[in-house]
Amino acid sequence: MSVQFTYGVRGTEQAANDAVIRFVSKKELIQGGTAVPIVQPQIDEALRGLNAKGLFKAEPEQTEIIATLGLYPAAYIVFVGLEQDGGATSLRLAAAAAAKALKKLRAETVQVLLSESLLSCTANAKLGADRTAQALTEGLLLALHAREPLKREQNERFSLKEVAFVPQGTAITEGDAELWKQGIAKGKLFAEGVHLARDLTNLPGNDLTPERLAYHAEEMARELDLEIEVIDEWSAAEQRMGGLLGVGQGSINPPRMIVIHYKGDPSTEEAWGLIGKGITFDTGGISLKRAEGMQEMISDMGGAAAVLGAMRVIGELKPAINVIAVIPTAENMPSDRAIKPGDVLRMMSGHTVEVVNTDAEGRLVLADGLTTAITRGATRLVDVATLTGAVSVALGSQATGAVTNNDQLFKQVQSASERSGERIWQLPSYPEYKKQIRSDAADLKNSGGREAGTITGGLFIGHFAEGLPWVHLDIGGTAWLESSRGWEPKGATGVMVRTLIELIIDQE
Repeated sequence: MSVQFTYGVRGTEQAANDAVIRFVSKKELIQGGTAVPIVQPQIDEALRGLNAKGLFKAEPEQTEIIATLGLYPAAYIVFVGLEQDGGATSLRLAAAAAAKALKKLRAETVQVLLSESLLSCTANAKLGADRTAQALTEGLLLALHAREPLKREQNERFSLKEVAFVPQGTAITEGDAELWKQGIAKGKLFAEGVHLARDLTNLPGNDLTPERLAYHAEEMARELDLEIEVIDEWSAAEQRMGGLLGVGQGSINPPRMIVIHYKGDPSTEEAWGLIGKGITFDTGGISLKRAEGMQEMISDMGGAAAVLGAMRVIGELKPAINVIAVIPTAENMPSDRAIKPGDVLRMMSGHTVEVVNTDAEGRLVLADGLTTAITRGATRLVDVATLTGAVSVALGSQATGAVTNNDQLFKQVQSASERSGERIWQLPSYPEYKKQIRSDAADLKNSGGREAGTITGGLFIGHFAEGLPWVHLDIGGTAWLESSRGWEPKGATGVMVRTLIELIIDQE
């Protein structure tokens, strides 16, 4: 990533900034003239005048752009409302709001003023300088990364060139400078992982076939010196991957099982298994979806993209831990070869599945994905999938749904999600729900009907965990947005990339 971040002073000290960002709390706005200056007396007076008229109230994510007219060594000041006690999430949101204002101004060289009140609040929230730096960096970079349309005349994506974080009225210690440097570096890497996931998910289905997704994975693995297996349809048949082959058989584009190995701790046999659903396009198969909105089914490989984005960062940071990433990828199409409702598939694990709905295909490929991870040595499993529309009915686009067989593992995942600011909500997994996926024709069926659809879909996958600790993350409502919000753009969000990274590299 080409953006140059510094802490303390700007890299090009002699040049004026295009813009300055100042995060402002409500408390600062209502303080009198004897209070500590916000930026500069006349500009502060103008800002408080806007506040008196009710135009700028320093609400979270609210922005106000003021031209300095030579009163300050920058063309514009971007004031951003900040909820000071909101922790890292409020910092990301404020930085994202600032980034959108910078994009309007086409401001490429930026100074971010860090007030004493902001730094003291982050210290009170026990964020530390590194977490503060990471959150602000992520917010700035993630908010600016939007989908690039494919046009004859391509427009260059706006990006920042220089960002300097400068404390106001606080002495810069060597220790703080090092922590800020570490946090900025981490924030940039995390953002790169999300950018990769978004770019892959936004690719049209005629570009990103299972073979092409495998190609992207191979390119990444080669760059990071990671071991990778790409299992084609012939090898999949030898390994009896009935779920993967069944879903993929209706398409001219054959399926693939992608396995990436990261061995960061050879002294242990413990290994995380990260499994991402990679349906590169989902028509629903014979159980055909409605035409309206079907174009968004390019996002049905959002789980695979999240795992690849996370593996990119893991491969860069090289933590002392073992990870096996598995991506079952196929295209779900209706044809004379496609699976039909009533068909029975024998999965890689040996279990049989009655297909009652061909649009419940993700769980079929994920079942073989979990078995693949287990046979490669995974001892803890986390799968990420745009599995159900039902999760949107339950949680909207505000949170990812979770189903688990192990509360301790879920707490680790939840803790990671709290650090990343990506909400996860656990759904119950009572034994009674499993009755809905019992089959008269096979060991189980691939759909339990409309009631508790997210839960029964998750429990279907969990059946193939072989009793190992397992968490299922349903991103059906969070992987793709109809309009931008916070640091997430319209289209692919890259959700769960940062949660997976936090889970692997910074376990608490």
